[in-house]
Amino acid sequence: MATAAAAVQPQIVENVTPQVKPQEISFPFPKALHTMAHIHLTLLDTCATVFLATSTPGDSAGSVKPMGSFIYAMPDRTNPRNIISTTLYNSPASVEYTTRIAKILTRRTRIPVYVGCSIDPTALGQTVEEEMEGLTKIVDVIMKRWEESGKK
Repeated sequence: MATAAAAVQPQIVENVTPQVKPQEISFPFPKALHTMAHIHLTLLDTCATVFLATSTPGDSAGSVKPMGSFIYAMPDRTNPRNIISTTLYNSPASVEYTTRIAKILTRRTRIPVYVGCSIDPTALGQTVEEEMEGLTKIVDVIMKRWEESGKK
C-alpha cells in the first residue's frame, strides 16, 4: 500500500524569459549646454520604476556620482486628484525635483511610481523656467512610452 507522500510527484519548472524589459532613453537636456538626460524606465501593469540622471562630456567613466533621492508615489483611493508620496531615500539636492516628477507621473498614469533621481537643477545653473522645461521634457518622454506600451 503506497503512502500519500510517495504519490506526490515533483513538478518540473521551466525557465521563462522576462516579458518586460527596461527601456533606456537618452536625449539632450533642454537649456543645459552639452548635458544629456538619461532615463531607465520599467513599465509594469501595477507600477512603474524610473531612474533619472544626467551626464556631460567631461564626466569620467570611473567617477562616482551621488545616487540622488528615491521617492514612492501612489494615487489616493479616496481622492484621485490627491497623490500620496513618501521619501525612501533623501538627497537634499534632488528630493524636491524627484518628488515633483513622481507625483506628476502618478497622477497621469494612475499607478504607483518609484522614482530615483540624481538630477540637481541648481547645480546645472538653470533658471526656474529652464528647470521646468527639463522636467516637462522628461515627463513627456516617459508618458509617450507609457502610451506606446498600451498600459493606459
